[in-house]
Amino acid sequence: MKTALVTGAARGIGLATTRKYVSQGLRVAMVDRDGTELLKAAAEFGDAVVAMHYDVSDPVQVAQMAAEMSQTFESCNALVNNAGVADFGPIAETTFERWRTVMATNLDGVFLVSQAMTPMLMETAKNASAAIVNIASISGLRASTLRVAYGTSKAAVIQLTLQQAAELGEVGIRANCVAPGPVNTKLALAVHTPEIRAAYHDAVPLNRYGHEDEIANAICFLTSPEASYITGQLLAADGGFQATGIGLPALRS
Repeated sequence: MKTALVTGAARGIGLATTRKYVSQGLRVAMVDRDGTELLKAAAEFGDAVVAMHYDVSDPVQVAQMAAEMSQTFESCNALVNNAGVADFGPIAETTFERWRTVMATNLDGVFLVSQAMTPMLMETAKNASAAIVNIASISGLRASTLRVAYGTSKAAVIQLTLQQAAELGEVGIRANCVAPGPVNTKLALAVHTPEIRAAYHDAVPLNRYGHEDEIANAICFLTSPEASYITGQLLAADGGFQATGIGLPALRS
């Protein structure tokens, strides 16, 4: 049976991706540092998932996660590095502690988990499809105010994906990146004011926020055999937002 590992799986895009994989017959290792929410989310899927309570920003915990993964599953066909944190604020108010908190999960976590899972992915790639999808953001492609740490971390994830594609392709592992635009997650609903939401609607050609399952569809395609000759690519699942210019007046005020 094919297997996927999804980080940040307790909610949002990670949970939607887990749901999509399970519907396709995969078993999923759901990784999240919020143990309570993780167990609640995993209960939906029964034996189709294994809940793994780890923090991807901690190298020791990541090593433990990889060990549990290899002991629990015979292979890993898909790794989805989705875990992330957001911290929005002016450059002058972004302390080094805030900066490092964002980088530790959004960038270090992608590096650590990918590195730890590479041996298992390499073994899988000998006989089957093995792929990594890293979740960046439209904020890694286009600058905006208040996103100095978040946007920079996501831009780095895009570059990290290219590095992975260049090196890991030699052993049969594909690596691609999905950059979501504004998506109706709980985080977005919490931090986007009505004014900001209206501005996004005006700026996005499809005139709406995306849905978590729409991002999951893109992720699952890129890790599927149907994408077998696709690697080193960035897919902006953003309703056309990247094509429409830089910045939003509502975010600059």
